Amino acid sequence: MVNVSEAATRDRALIAPILVTGKKFYIASALLLAVAAFGAFAYWQQARDGLGVTGMNRPVFWGIYITNFVFFIGISHAGTLISAILRISGAEWRRSITRSAEVITVVVLVFGVGNILIDMGRPDRLLNVIFYGRLQSPLLWDVCSVTVYLTGSAVYLYLPLIPDVAIMRDNTNKFHLLYSVLALGWRGTKRQWHVLEKAISVMAVLIIPVAVSVHTVVSFVFAMTVQPMWHSAIFGPYFVVGAIFSGIAALILAMALIRWAYGLQGYLKDIHFNYLGLLLLVMAVVWFYFTGSEFVTTWYGHEPTHMDVFWEKWRGRYAPEFWAMVICCFVVPVICLVPSRFRNVYGTCVASVTVVIGMWLERWIIVVPTLSNPRMPIARGSYTPSWVEWGIMAGCFALFMFLYMLFTKFFPIVSIWEIQEGRENSVKEVTERIESYLPEVAS
Repeated sequence: MVNVSEAATRDRALIAPILVTGKKFYIASALLLAVAAFGAFAYWQQARDGLGVTGMNRPVFWGIYITNFVFFIGISHAGTLISAILRISGAEWRRSITRSAEVITVVVLVFGVGNILIDMGRPDRLLNVIFYGRLQSPLLWDVCSVTVYLTGSAVYLYLPLIPDVAIMRDNTNKFHLLYSVLALGWRGTKRQWHVLEKAISVMAVLIIPVAVSVHTVVSFVFAMTVQPMWHSAIFGPYFVVGAIFSGIAALILAMALIRWAYGLQGYLKDIHFNYLGLLLLVMAVVWFYFTGSEFVTTWYGHEPTHMDVFWEKWRGRYAPEFWAMVICCFVVPVICLVPSRFRNVYGTCVASVTVVIGMWLERWIIVVPTLSNPRMPIARGSYTPSWVEWGIMAGCFALFMFLYMLFTKFFPIVSIWEIQEGRENSVKEVTERIESYLPEVAS
């Protein structure tokens, strides 16, 4: 059990961002909300005049919105997979980063679903998917899997938050009613700790297959069609790998901003960025393998409709985006992360920025070139996003960052009780675990 009073005193730095709000927070909030307001204005234009104000057309009926949908769903894997896997494997260095990862998952999922609503010309007909949906449709699978994922991720975020909410309830005067309600009568008894730890363990196990299934089902929206370079069995694992890849990059950037904004260098250390940098490097190599496999298979088959899309990406209209994707997702991360001296806060952040950009471009490269070169014998299309689409996209990113910042003003972004538990028990647990698999000394 964790002594909550001691935890609150020793880790006061984790409570300080909630108690004190500086000018930087208000300035950043004002700027982000201004961008979000512009995005809302752009959406109002679309809602008033219809999808004709966008650059979407026939045959390119998907564009930035679907690109953002896949991108946001991918980033959501930062919390569930990274946090759950590290928790299950007993990685002690996870304690400072799990909550920042889990918050990303819940907040970004809202914007993933939101971009589907934005893409609909008639969002008021959303419930028709449920009322009249067909089980044979991957779109209905997508609705079900994302709903389960969002619910499970919210529970997985809330459960480890309960002891910290109780700490805030007992040691601060701010938001006392909110903390009292959310704490659920938590007093830190032995039974409460047992039930909580059991529930967290169960959710950590359950959320992993749910997370994997979500991005697999997202890939099915593409792969279950016969469109060129979409109808591929590799799309399921390819999308999952890309999701983990972009999720790690987003987590690194969030950690760096939190560390800088709230002075948490003592909790988010270079070793955390080193370990996450190694994970990012591994995923860069795995992503490159899947990308290479997809293109080599397409080239070797030389099926004409597939090759039209292939050459559009390789040396045609979409070559700049394609090669920028390769540089951002593979070349720069390898250069930044292979030398150990670069795997610090700055090196991993540079790699992460390029990965986030590159993975957005990857989603673009998947969506637009295929629709521009349809299998059916109709004219090729082109797509240029309008200011409305760019404005809505900017608003989504700004509002996501604002909501993430807002969370840090209500709840500790680094888990106080997990840090305290690590101080009290980790050395003993790690020692016992190592001794359990080391060979016995012959007598």
